[in-house]
Amino acid sequence: MRCLLLIVIAFPVVVFAGDSGVDLPPIDSSKSPKDECIACHTGVQHKDLVSKERLQKCQECHTDQKHMQEALKQVPESYTQHKPTSQTQNRPRQRPDIGMAVPLYYPNSRLGDAPNEMIFIPAGEFVMGTNSRLPDEGPEHTVTLDAFYIDKFEVTNMQYKKFNDATKRRSPEHFRNRTYPQGKADHPVTFVSWLDAKAYCAWAGKRLPTDQEWEKAARGSDGRWFPWGNEFDYSKSNSPVRWREIGAFGDTTPVGSFEAGVSPYGVHDMSGNVWEWTSSWYQPYPGNTVASESYGERYKVLKGGSWFNCSFYNCGISAPVFNRAFFSKRTKNDSFGFRCAKDAGSMDATPKVMSKDKM
Repeated sequence: MRCLLLIVIAFPVVVFAGDSGVDLPPIDSSKSPKDECIACHTGVQHKDLVSKERLQKCQECHTDQKHMQEALKQVPESYTQHKPTSQTQNRPRQRPDIGMAVPLYYPNSRLGDAPNEMIFIPAGEFVMGTNSRLPDEGPEHTVTLDAFYIDKFEVTNMQYKKFNDATKRRSPEHFRNRTYPQGKADHPVTFVSWLDAKAYCAWAGKRLPTDQEWEKAARGSDGRWFPWGNEFDYSKSNSPVRWREIGAFGDTTPVGSFEAGVSPYGVHDMSGNVWEWTSSWYQPYPGNTVASESYGERYKVLKGGSWFNCSFYNCGISAPVFNRAFFSKRTKNDSFGFRCAKDAGSMDATPKVMSKDKM
């Protein structure tokens, strides 16, 4: 049921692709599917969003009956900086363009349909994971990577359309007549599976990043929690917290909208907007002693959090760069997208942008 999917999309790690190792409460046959969802998802916003269409969508990802209530207990009590309080709930609403350098929707693309520019990420060590949150996010450990390139932005609707037209693949669900919604040329493409993302990157002469590459590009080498530092700021990314402050349901935003939220290397939208597919299987980190039936070569890792939903984690917990989700390679929904990476080819340690005409 999609009401469960709503939770999962923006806030990962504990229930995804239907197998988290946590049992759902028994199904009450006397209740309708809608009532069953509302029994768990008691937020007013969630009740308003429950519809027959959304409920039917839930089953696309949640083919097994698994739940996240036990996982919620694993969130440390000290992790409160993103939880809504009566004080924040009663504040005046923020303007819709808070933190954005461009409008939410505009008629023409500012980026075009060529594959994204790429940012050089130098070789070296960085801190991956955390000891402060969910078991699959730790333990904190040091990883050494070779140099690589990664897309400056998430792949956009317009960029994906060019690939889609060239390869005659099936269009994403939100496309109509094989094109994206008006005003959303530069929004990240969604409703793409891991297989779609991999195919696009190969077509563009690139590949999907590993989860390690993704986290280094987002985090830098100083172990920060967010691309911009250690303090959460809802005006620096397209997160559920931001939409809660605005008082609207939310949507994707044009890539590169939040200039104050870039990573230490200048990579955009690595917290929020859309979850991003990586090439990595969902595996435990070195030294992790908490077993999970979901580990192995079964699900692919997504990174970055998204614009969607506030119910499960009380907003914002999907924003840290060490956060990860895991799903079947064929899963598609309205908050999954991707960006590409590429081998450096040399160990040049000078950060630079690789222009589109050199790829």
